[in-house]
Amino acid sequence: MVANNSDENSSTLWVAIIGAGPAGYYTAEALTKDDANVRVDIIDKLPTPFGLIRAGVAPDHQSIKNVSRRYTATNDRDNVRFVGNMALGRDITIAELKEIYDVIVLATGAPNDRALGIDGEDLDGVIGSGAFVGWYNSHPDFTHLEPDLKVASVAVIGNGNVAVDVARILAKTSQEMADTDLAGHAATHIHSSSIKDIYIIGRRGPLEAAFTPKELSELNQLENCVTLVEENQLPPESIDETLSGAQKKNMAHLRAMTANREGDKPVRLHIKFYRRPMAILGDGCVCGLRLEGTRVEDGKCVGTGETEVLPTGLIVPCIGYRSSPIEDIPYDDNLGLFLNDSGRIDAQLYCVGWARRGPTGTIGTNKPDGADIAAKILTDITPSGKEGRLGLDRIVHDRDLQIVTFADWKKIDAAEVAAATHGAPRSKFSDVKDMVKATEA
Repeated sequence: MVANNSDENSSTLWVAIIGAGPAGYYTAEALTKDDANVRVDIIDKLPTPFGLIRAGVAPDHQSIKNVSRRYTATNDRDNVRFVGNMALGRDITIAELKEIYDVIVLATGAPNDRALGIDGEDLDGVIGSGAFVGWYNSHPDFTHLEPDLKVASVAVIGNGNVAVDVARILAKTSQEMADTDLAGHAATHIHSSSIKDIYIIGRRGPLEAAFTPKELSELNQLENCVTLVEENQLPPESIDETLSGAQKKNMAHLRAMTANREGDKPVRLHIKFYRRPMAILGDGCVCGLRLEGTRVEDGKCVGTGETEVLPTGLIVPCIGYRSSPIEDIPYDDNLGLFLNDSGRIDAQLYCVGWARRGPTGTIGTNKPDGADIAAKILTDITPSGKEGRLGLDRIVHDRDLQIVTFADWKKIDAAEVAAATHGAPRSKFSDVKDMVKATEA
């Protein structure tokens, strides 16, 4: 449908935000909160909004996903529109968007896994956390993965919340996951797996670990899995008074885990500090991981020269993410983000969230980031009389694109909720064609 811009005039500032995740929505919220002359189109390649809230947050952390209500409220504003199922590069280019919008904001996140940079990481059985999390969260790009879980052990590399999430989802029983939106195809694999040992491996020690106390504590509450920590990896209790609040809580949880024993439950989750991956072993597929012992000196991770081989059939590196380069936009290949000056890329182009600063911070970190970019745009840019939404809708019409609006998304949402069983909040579509078909009901 072609929009009617008869009520728009040269005083309207037209903004296109690429990416419908937290950074995109917080930016749209800040842009449109007090200025009725700003119009925002939020464009996303998927038919579904909310980005990592839908496809990144662990399926057993439903309360975190409630933040999407705030984004829904933003989308309900008259001057904000969601344009789903439109991919940059496939359906439209940055150059074309610059012709019809005053400002473009890249809120594309960091969807690509950072490489380990060691021998063997191209073997079958090495799956980065972005792909693995997308697989169990029904992201259409990763439903084809079908990881082999008929293995005795899994190595999860990293000491952040993503590593904890991956290990926990693999360790939980079907009963523990019954009231979640775990993808059906993933549930089939996970709950019939042969996994007996899960390893969370960190290069540094417990004081440097990035996981948060709440997420760590959940590992000591698993029905079928015991979490094991070697006491000699932990610092003496005498240092606790010098620690931050989060560190102190983490140490309390880790010390409690040292009392657990291997035979307590059928599955074992081992938290291993002071080890760094050196090579992945195997002939075609993974059979082991060579590790080197480490120590921390002046904040740096230093190898000890002592090595061991951990037998494992699946490795999930959880070591960070990178933004996807976009043609003709300056990109820092080393940092995996767009080259920018406090969010400004050029006179008409900005970036926000992980696309701006890299994959750091929490979901809430994107709120002040979005507000900052919105303030810069409102200060830097004046309306230029461009077509905005009318121009985009003309391209949609001319190219016969089937975009998905927020009203369409509500139909997808209702269909997923209606399909839920056994106390689950929803049964997610994992195929774009099925999502689009649901909008036609």
